[in-house]
Amino acid sequence: MRIASTQYHTTMSLALDQTSAKTAELLQQMSSGKRLLLPSDDPIASVRLLRLGREEAALGQYRDNIASVRSKLSVNESYLAGMGRDMLDMRDLLLMTLEGSYTAQDLRDMAGPLQSLRDSLFYAANTKDQEGRYLFSGTAIAQPALSHDAAQPAGSRYSFTGNSQPQQVMVGHGVIQAANVTLEHLPDFLNSLDATIAVLQDPALNPQDPATGSQLRATLQALDVAHNRNTSKISQLGSSQNTLQMMADNHGNVSLSNQQSITQLESLDYAQANINMNSYMLALQSSQKAYGRVSSLTLFDVL
Repeated sequence: MRIASTQYHTTMSLALDQTSAKTAELLQQMSSGKRLLLPSDDPIASVRLLRLGREEAALGQYRDNIASVRSKLSVNESYLAGMGRDMLDMRDLLLMTLEGSYTAQDLRDMAGPLQSLRDSLFYAANTKDQEGRYLFSGTAIAQPALSHDAAQPAGSRYSFTGNSQPQQVMVGHGVIQAANVTLEHLPDFLNSLDATIAVLQDPALNPQDPATGSQLRATLQALDVAHNRNTSKISQLGSSQNTLQMMADNHGNVSLSNQQSITQLESLDYAQANINMNSYMLALQSSQKAYGRVSSLTLFDVL
């Protein structure tokens, strides 16, 4: 059977081009370390990689959200702990006023520290973060949690001007976590304390007056309620941070498993790649030598 020169040259060129293309593709795989350069290289593996990539992106966002929420909750916990210490100092002073052994002037002197602690509590409740947002105002982050109206009579000057809505953050698939706490219970105590301070600062203060003792006991009771609420919120913050840490660990474990799967699916087997490269190079060299030898032959060589 005769083979035309044109047909032979076309066939050999096609074979050389295909071998060169496979060699170039393998070189690209070896340089990138990935066996999948195009989705068509392995459609099933490519689909699995896309799914793993989407899951990794979601896990990364969840972990970032968890870190942000934990930071906020830790800051909230620190401020609440400081407010709790102020409340305990107030309690000591209020218990002293109820002992019955202090003169009117002694009680007036106690009003000063109580006033300082009251103001400290008020300012702490209106704390802002580095971006100027109020920490304890719920979702109304642009306005203070508590307001003070000096024009009102003592006992009604403080009010809650934030809201009690939680700042919800997605920390897992279908899992949300509040990134804040609110202090809607605090104005009642501050108003009671403010009324007590006004009583203690009264020039006509009578320590033996039953009304004075009743006001002091009411404020002490309001303080205990506020302190218990404060302690409960701190406990909730601690529990939430522990839960978030557990979720972050779980997300990390899932991410590690995903990374292992991604590596198995897309990583190149260099040992097999070297074998294939040697085969392609040998085939390419042999084809080039054969093509060169045959191309140089003429009919006179066989006559």
